Amino acid sequence: MAERKSVQFNRREFSYFLSNTGKALRMPVFGYTFLYFMFVRILGLALLFCCLACFKTLAQAEHVTTTRIAFGSCNDQRKAQPLWQEIIKTDPALWVWLGDNIYADTDSMPLMQQYYNLQLQHSGYKKLLQTCPVTGIWSDHDYAGDNADKLFRKKQQSQQLFLDFMGTGKNEAIRKQEGIYRTYTLGEGNKKVKLILLDGNYHRDPFRKLFRLYLPDESRDILGEAQWAWLEKELSNSDASVHIIASGLQVLPHSMAYTNWSAYPAARARLLQLLEKTKPNIPLIISGDRHVGELSKYELQGYTQPLYEITSSGMTHFREAKKGGNRYRVGEQVGALNFGLLQINWGKDTTTITMQVRGEKGSVYIAKTVEYTLN
Repeated sequence: MAERKSVQFNRREFSYFLSNTGKALRMPVFGYTFLYFMFVRILGLALLFCCLACFKTLAQAEHVTTTRIAFGSCNDQRKAQPLWQEIIKTDPALWVWLGDNIYADTDSMPLMQQYYNLQLQHSGYKKLLQTCPVTGIWSDHDYAGDNADKLFRKKQQSQQLFLDFMGTGKNEAIRKQEGIYRTYTLGEGNKKVKLILLDGNYHRDPFRKLFRLYLPDESRDILGEAQWAWLEKELSNSDASVHIIASGLQVLPHSMAYTNWSAYPAARARLLQLLEKTKPNIPLIISGDRHVGELSKYELQGYTQPLYEITSSGMTHFREAKKGGNRYRVGEQVGALNFGLLQINWGKDTTTITMQVRGEKGSVYIAKTVEYTLN
């Protein structure tokens, strides 16, 4: 027969009787009561602080009305870098490198490390690092050298140096990934921005060249199948309100005179069709490489606004602006030192995005404002 248990209390202690033995376990009431109430009190305070923290985070997110993202490319670590103070003045929430962040042009990893260290020691860049987080991608000159592609034999080592430069943790999964493609999310709720950082070097087939021309080749690819699968997943399952695709090479412009996605027509078409298929909220492209700044647009099916691409290049050197060479261009090219700025103004029913290419002394070379209706 199972033993029966009973509890009896008096003023100073409670007794726990085992009825079939007649024995009792006596414990002081005060000690256990005190511990019980202290436990309840601490638990209550912990829950209160958690709730207050959640409410504070939600209130801050609700209060955010503007998000600024600055970006740039083609930065020679050995040259003057006059734009950092101008960039800091715009008060960006994030700085995005778009490639050629340094000019290494080497397969010597110790030398590449020296060049990265030189950039990290630049006083203007150090000030930026104190004001906002930094992320980005690479292009050919910081990956290896001019037009370097998937055949570069030290690409794994180069990737580790790039990730060190970006401040990536030693144990993060991207350290073992083949390529630097990844995402960066800014904001939350209906004010979330997803930055999709493409790797256009690690898996890219070589350009098909004829003298100084870059010939289109349907059989060649830029991203590689693993990155394509990742990209489709990131676009399909996203709850972000704005999607910014970062590419080292320009995507929209068509020209055989310089490097861009038109040398890989199948890959370019695949990217645009993927956007039409997955229909992410407010897609934009930012790019570098060209040593000029410009704005391009393309009509995507299923969207009320065109797909815009903002190109910003370069930060330490530039080319003379030209009239032709890009039938998708909006306005004029910028032949001056420049950086890009996206200013996202969050409204109740609409989101307004101002796309700028800016320069020294507060110069604004390109400014385009587009209003988007929230889904």
